[in-house]
Amino acid sequence: MEVRTDFLVIGSGLAGLSFAIKAARFGSVAVITKKNATESTTNYAQGGIAAVTDTDDSFELHIGDTLRAGAGLCREDVVRFVVSEAPERIAELIEWGVEFSRKSGAPSAYDLGKEGGHSRRRVLHAADSTGREIERALLDKARSLGNVRIYENSLAIDLIRESKVRGRTSLPREERDRCLGAYVFDIDNDRVDTFRARFTVLASGGAGKVYLITTNPDIATGDGIAMAWRAGALIANMEFIQFHPTCLYHPEAKSFLISEAVRGEGAVLRLKSGATFMEKYHPLKSLAPRDIVARAIDIELKKSGDDCVLLDMTHRDRGYLMERFPTIFNRCLQYGIDMSRDPIPVVPAAHYLCGGVVVNGHGETSIDRLFAAGEVACTGLHGANRLASNSLLECVVFSHRVCERIRELLPGAPEEPLPIPDWQSGSATESDESIVIEHNWDEIRRCMWNYVGIVRSNKRLERAKKRMELIAQEIHDYYWSFKITRDLLELRNLSVVANLIVTCAMMRKESRGLHFNLDYPDREDRYWQRDTIVRR
Repeated sequence: MEVRTDFLVIGSGLAGLSFAIKAARFGSVAVITKKNATESTTNYAQGGIAAVTDTDDSFELHIGDTLRAGAGLCREDVVRFVVSEAPERIAELIEWGVEFSRKSGAPSAYDLGKEGGHSRRRVLHAADSTGREIERALLDKARSLGNVRIYENSLAIDLIRESKVRGRTSLPREERDRCLGAYVFDIDNDRVDTFRARFTVLASGGAGKVYLITTNPDIATGDGIAMAWRAGALIANMEFIQFHPTCLYHPEAKSFLISEAVRGEGAVLRLKSGATFMEKYHPLKSLAPRDIVARAIDIELKKSGDDCVLLDMTHRDRGYLMERFPTIFNRCLQYGIDMSRDPIPVVPAAHYLCGGVVVNGHGETSIDRLFAAGEVACTGLHGANRLASNSLLECVVFSHRVCERIRELLPGAPEEPLPIPDWQSGSATESDESIVIEHNWDEIRRCMWNYVGIVRSNKRLERAKKRMELIAQEIHDYYWSFKITRDLLELRNLSVVANLIVTCAMMRKESRGLHFNLDYPDREDRYWQRDTIVRR
């Protein structure tokens, strides 16, 4: 089946839906999402969205906090326009129906949270389920528009490139390829459809599932990054993986994040002995930037041999905790932890990818008519370490800019008349060895966790590289021999992303932000104050 649309959006999180809502004014929009539409990384965001909305705050303060967190790799021009455009984008979210928490006793004022690395309270939130509230409002809005169609249980396989359709095996470096849409696997009907689009927007989120322990949902398998890389787009800074310091540590708790907002409201990190330790690592103590906190916890756990540290909020009133953090409070209770009386056991977990598909200030990639927004993109906002709650902000600012740029290009971008061939399965057969997928999936995640985690070394990276190359070859052979499944497609993408992370980590001969190499422990601005860029 061929689907023709003006705009193809891959992903149903904040970046994808906010673009779809705006683009619907100019043409038809197809949003594809590989589970149900609510299953996105946005939906799991607890903390909130950072923006200057208070008279005690300023753009310059927010800009300064972002630049400091980014460890010298942020693009200052990008930081400035993201921060300065934030209030207008927040107003749009509110207009679309997002209900942020307000101060008790002052319903006209929003309750602003404070998180690690921020010098002021500036995080708008909806209790501790901000992402869920945003996803609810934007889905309602998108579904009310006649020009937006959402295709659930649909997984993009590969981007359709003009060069490949024309049978060109390679392009000169100075010549840009063009994206014509994507081949999409309809999971429910077990078929591959052709989505032909005038413009394609990657909004597929991150790749946290490449690691054994992560706060990300199962969908975060790096699909957009892998597709863009296979299509020849520029990819950058994949070594900068943000490990969130506080993931709930419990044998029955799967990937449950304890929001940084808990520390913003006074929670203190302690060892199992009860001793505090963050004062040894940063003046902001438990509210230090995430890379510093995660590394400090990693060091202390290696020294003590303990399996977790404790996040202590027992000095706050039970009623306050239930009102401010209802989701976290109730989830902890399910595991026998009353956070008003019991410190919460936590460990670091892979959380956010600061690198991704290289884009300019309008979300344009190195491939014509292919755009990217959200975690899938490397915009220059985060540099070597993302400031807390800047991610949702990046989504709304860049999706707006993508829409504005496409509106400028629309008059000169008629539908491509070139016929696109249907997906060909060739001689592929049904697989009777699904254990191969399960084994490789597990091996990738364990290898990345053990060798390419919070602290790295040349030897660990070399080991990871050798294993990833062998696994990639196994997956390649399997992919071309058997019919596709969702598990196989995600495994293929995870393998690509793992190799990109290892490659970029080996390229950077220093320690900066989220990347710490024992063999290069110092930051080296003279040679390495630049992006690590790779291309197929």
